[in-house]
Amino acid sequence: MSPQESTLYRYAELLASCTRARLTGTRGADEIFTLQVMDCIPSLEFLPENGRVIDVGSGGGLPGIVWAVYRPDLSVTLLDSINKKCAAVREIIDALNITNVEVVCSRSEDHARTHREIFDIAGARALSSAGVTAELLSPLVMKGGRVLTFKGEKVNDEISIVGKNWKKLGLSEPSLHYYGGDDSSKCIVTWEKVKNCPAMFPRRTGLAGIKFFWE
Repeated sequence: MSPQESTLYRYAELLASCTRARLTGTRGADEIFTLQVMDCIPSLEFLPENGRVIDVGSGGGLPGIVWAVYRPDLSVTLLDSINKKCAAVREIIDALNITNVEVVCSRSEDHARTHREIFDIAGARALSSAGVTAELLSPLVMKGGRVLTFKGEKVNDEISIVGKNWKKLGLSEPSLHYYGGDDSSKCIVTWEKVKNCPAMFPRRTGLAGIKFFWE
């Protein structure tokens, strides 16, 4: 294993042994490392040369901790709204001695109001549908930055339902980057932030998942 992989395997062990909060649906360090942690590696190629990145709805810290371990030059924010998860992840970060990570306990809409368009990348691994995720992440990203999310077999349905409305968020049309082999449906979806996000975003907390911006 490389030094980074060794750190991430220890991270998987800490996730598996955590009793403070349920941080992953996968049990056992080997499964967490293989199915969860290493699954984040393909996203590394989309990270900026430098700057600030944020992992929204981070839960147990994926993909943000993977980003921080491989890119110690980046400033990484892990954002989650559940206090127990945030406290547990802070303990894990301290145990791993990762120094370029900040854990923030907040809803994404609230954080975007106080940290509007300051991040080079906002990413999410298991937050919501592609359209809702894009709405929540766009207000956090500066013009010229990027929005990123992980998706599976429903990705085309989630994207097609939005149509040509991504520009309402200041975003380009999405790009799909498949990984995991020829038979895999796993992909990373990216949008470029081509314009500043309109002032109406973020909307009221929770509204993105109820009243869709593209309808």
